[in-house]
Amino acid sequence: MTRNADNSVALDLIWGAADIAKMIGRSQRATFDMLEKGQLPAKKVNGRWVVERSKLIAFFMEAA
Repeated sequence: MTRNADNSVALDLIWGAADIAKMIGRSQRATFDMLEKGQLPAKKVNGRWVVERSKLIAFFMEAA
């Protein structure tokens, strides 16, 4: 997370299974399957998957 000039916190979000897949180096189908099974730290917002970049990185660093 970063702070804006007005001191509010800006979240670095990744929206959609396709972009999440690019981030983790998996196919879109495999990523969507992982998302649906709850295997990634993401949430569905208005029918679209979203994950905070730092949480996704921490998740994989912890698993390693």
